[in-house]
Amino acid sequence: MDVIKNVFRTNIRQYGMIVALVLITLLFQFLSDGILLKPLNVTNLIQQNSYILVLAIGMVMVIITGHIDLSVGSVAAFVGALSAIMMVDYGMPFYAATVLSLLIGAAVGAWQGFWVAYVRIPSFIVTLAGMLLFRGLTMIVLNGQSIAPFPKAFQKISTGFLPDFGSNSVHMLTIVVGAALSLVTVVQELRSRRTQQKYGFDVLPMPWFVLKLAVMVAVINIFTFVLARYKGIPFILILLFALVVVYTFVMKRTVMGRHVYAIGGNEKAAKLSGVKTKKVTFWVFVNMGALAALSGLIYAARLNAATPKAGVNFELDAIAAAFIGGASASGGIGTVVGAIIGGLVMGVMNNGMSLIGLGIDWQQGIKGLVLLLAVSFDIYNKNKSGA
Repeated sequence: MDVIKNVFRTNIRQYGMIVALVLITLLFQFLSDGILLKPLNVTNLIQQNSYILVLAIGMVMVIITGHIDLSVGSVAAFVGALSAIMMVDYGMPFYAATVLSLLIGAAVGAWQGFWVAYVRIPSFIVTLAGMLLFRGLTMIVLNGQSIAPFPKAFQKISTGFLPDFGSNSVHMLTIVVGAALSLVTVVQELRSRRTQQKYGFDVLPMPWFVLKLAVMVAVINIFTFVLARYKGIPFILILLFALVVVYTFVMKRTVMGRHVYAIGGNEKAAKLSGVKTKKVTFWVFVNMGALAALSGLIYAARLNAATPKAGVNFELDAIAAAFIGGASASGGIGTVVGAIIGGLVMGVMNNGMSLIGLGIDWQQGIKGLVLLLAVSFDIYNKNKSGA
């Protein structure tokens, strides 16, 4: 029993948010009379929140380093506007415009990262200025009007689905993908357990471990079956999965990831240890700019238009997702998976409250309270561990 308590205490943030996500999902599934988890609504939930989840991945890295980025919504709108001009007005091939848009986003991130990392201006001020600057530039380049429509191939980034083999009422390829993911998950968990045992870490007793595996496999297959009953796996879900895998690997298994955590934990100590703090901070902002650009492209593809009002409040949702997912307000703590879970909590709440007819005023108030509770929980745990 002590081992179970130790394992839970070590992963209290991760497990706590997963439990919260499950409870919130079940609550709104009941209140919406079963509409929340219908295949069409689940697919819409993924597509509607994809651009926030992309931003949350970059934002959690910024927050881990002890900084903040308030400009991501405006950068997303600006890049979406430029992509529309390139594709719609000038007829540029969508793949060339996409690559160029991502490079523009990275350049914006480099601009802001320079002021934060090398000039040492607080990130709050730099990105607040960026928020105003790029919102103004968006309105200038669009001349206050929307540009549409985008090429069909570009729209598929946000609204397309994996093709299926044969003609079936259930998307068979999605079922196969679910089974393959289940197998990969089991192998990965077994390998992780052996590694932990090798180095003497606490692990769950075998019956609890088997139960954990069974729950994970069940969730994966139920989720893929729900998707298979509509049109299958959206392209955007594949992109999100790839980003989560890559960034989780970077943060957990690479020198760059360890340096990001080191800077957030204690920047002076990290610098004395040989970490190039300015360079790492600079590249974190470059990465955030590129992901903001990707978010802007996804949003524009889903809306099939570039509009002056795009990206409004994106930065607030991304920051909330990171904090709700376990990132610490003082830096040094947070995970990519946690940010995704936090983003899903926000997404399910938004969707569920809309389904049951709550007005936008109530939605904003409840989201604010959830964010406050998440940060309070972080402070409570920190004070308790310090005691």
